[in-house]
Formats: sequence, C-alpha cells, structure tokens
Amino acid sequence: MLDSNKCILILGCFDTKSEDFLFLRNCIVAQGEKVITMNTGVMGTTKDFPVDIESDLVALEEGYSIAALREANDRGQAVDIMGKGAAKLAAKLVAQNKIKAAIGMGGGGGTYIALSAMQEIPLGIPKLCLSTLAAKDLSRQMGSKDITLMPSIVDVAGLNSISRLLIRRAAAAICAMSEITEEKEDTIAGTIAISMFGNTSACVNQCSELLRKQGYEVLAFHANGVGGKTMESLIREGCFDAVLDVTTTELADDLCGGICSAGPDRLNAAADMGIPQVVVPGCLDMVNFAQPDTLPAQYQSRELYNWAPDVTLMRTNKEENKILGERLAQKINRSPAPVTVVLPAKGISQVDAEGGIFYRPEINRVLFDAIKENTKATIAVIEADAHINDREFSAMLVSALLSVMKKRQE
Repeated sequence: MLDSNKCILILGCFDTKSEDFLFLRNCIVAQGEKVITMNTGVMGTTKDFPVDIESDLVALEEGYSIAALREANDRGQAVDIMGKGAAKLAAKLVAQNKIKAAIGMGGGGGTYIALSAMQEIPLGIPKLCLSTLAAKDLSRQMGSKDITLMPSIVDVAGLNSISRLLIRRAAAAICAMSEITEEKEDTIAGTIAISMFGNTSACVNQCSELLRKQGYEVLAFHANGVGGKTMESLIREGCFDAVLDVTTTELADDLCGGICSAGPDRLNAAADMGIPQVVVPGCLDMVNFAQPDTLPAQYQSRELYNWAPDVTLMRTNKEENKILGERLAQKINRSPAPVTVVLPAKGISQVDAEGGIFYRPEINRVLFDAIKENTKATIAVIEADAHINDREFSAMLVSALLSVMKKRQE
C-alpha cells in the first residue's frame, strides 16, 4: 500500500494554460488523489486553483527573479531557467518523500520544462507528459528516464471535446500508475547490471544464465548510447550491487564521434558510487556509424564493415586503441571498490575472431598494453586465452564478479 500522504505533482505554465490545468487538477482530485501544483509560467499565475509552488520560487532555484526573466524578454533563457529550477524543486520533493507521481503538459516550452523537471525524479515514480511534440524525437529531453509521452493531438490551448477526453485519460493514467507498487523478491541475492551488444550477446547471455543460477537478478543494457547512459543513471540511483561491464564500446564512439556514444561520463558511475565491477574492453574494436554515406570524410578510407543496412562499423586502429586503453584505465582507477579487468586474448567482439573481418590481434595488443600500463596496482588485470564469446570466458567473468563482490563485503 502506498503512502496516502504522497501527492501527484502537476507542473506546467499556469499563466497561459490555466483552464487546461484546472481541468487536469480536477480530474486527478476527483479520483481521490492529493496534488502539489508547480507553476513554471513566467508571465503570471492563476486564481482558478491553489498554486503550491509559484514561478518566482522556481526561478530563484537558479538564482533569478521572475521579474528579471520578464524584463529580459528572452524566451529561450526563460525556458532553460524554469526547467532547471523545476528540476531542483522536483528533486527536493522526492528527497522529502512527498510525491508518488508527476504529470505535465504543454507545447514546446511546457514540454521542455516538464521533461527537464522529470529528469530529477527517479526510476519507479511514474512520470507522464501530455505534449504537442510527442510524435517528435524527444530523446535528448527524455534522457534515460521512464517517462510516458502522450500526444495531445490538439494544442494545449483551451478546452475542447478532444482535449477534455485526452486530459481525462492522462489523469486516469497517472493516477493508476501511481498505485502500482514494486514487488520485490526476497530470494534475490543481488542485482547486477551488464552491458551488451549484438557482437557480445553470446557472452552476456551465458553470464546472465550463470548469475541467475546463483540467485542474482541481471539487467542487461544495450550499449547503443542511450543504453549506456541509462545504466550509468541507474547505477547512480543505487539500483545495483555490482556491474559486469562486458561491452564498453561506447567509449570508442565517444572518442571518434560514432552514433553510439554515451558521452564522456560513461564508466564513471560505478567508481563514483563505490560498487564493485568487472570490466571488459568488449567491442572496442569498432566505432558505430549509420549508413555508409553518413561517415565523416576522414573515415571514408578506413576499414569498414556493413553490420546492417543502417549500421556501418569502423575498425579502430592502434592510435585509437592506445587512447581507449588509457581512458578506460583512468576511469576505473578512481574506484574505491574492488575492480577486475579481464582481457579476451582471442578477440573482443564477434567479428574480432580468428578469420573474422576485424580480427587484428596486433591492434588489440596495443589496447591491452595501454590498459595494463595505466591501471593502478590494486586493480587486477587478467588476460584470458579465450574469445569474448567463449563459454569459458563467461565463466571466468562470473567468477571474477563474485570475487570482487565478496571483497567488497569484507
């Protein structure tokens, strides 16, 4: 049973969309829910319903007065400031254990602000945005959060037969979602995050099977940029007991401008949170691009492989592998928790196997040596006479992971 004192956070621009938000609020309250209302509108407020957090407080979170934002008359700046301020206030409400769900709605500015605020609301607390932009690519604004987007069909600009229907449904949805509780299994030994790619799926599947037999819950994340960011975000939210980072390919995309970059913070969260990890340079033999004609000019003459019609892989070279090895080592060196690196000497991806299109042991050697030379003495670096997808390599990874987890408990 959820805490009956928790509220549903309603956030939006009450200055221009008061009628719509009054209707939304009434729909939620009619279902027996309590609400907290946050006004993110710059030009004014409403008297149609009680406003718990006014826009001046939202702006102050970022060090601005609402009067200064009005005087500047810079819409872009105002949307940015109100989004950041709303995010900070949402984080405070979460820390105070006051909210059970959040809902926002609006056009371009309202959607941006609502999604910004929702970035500070952790996994498991329902988040819904009724938006005119729901059919567009909002991946940047959505980030790695479990946000539900709902198309508004018509603009959020006064009530009509369509908007009433959809607002009622949005209200019903957020109320229903807020009542769903998480069912935890008491028998789980712990929760493990694991990174994977098509090129390492055999390894990951084998590791997951072995860990589940040991009683662990295993959550796999596709190392396609968004997947890596999501894994890092959930690590910071305390969702995992350990990380088995089999597929660190996103580092290569970040270095070379590939489409699967998870940004410069990839591989930082486990170290920052002090949880044990086993790290593999999986798929650092490749950088991911889209169709062949999308490759940057400087890479057109490189060694390429068409993995799918919309996926072009570029083989990393010695210079890149040296940098990647150094970066990987620098990131894990920061960890206060036990870390083990395992290097598969017979290949680091499906296509980097003897006879494979990317099989270049001499290039991998540069990567391995850079990792060995730059990791601190307390980190074990094991070189295995196996390919990354070999069953014996998976067994070695699971054994190493259980070992670092045991050390963490000692």
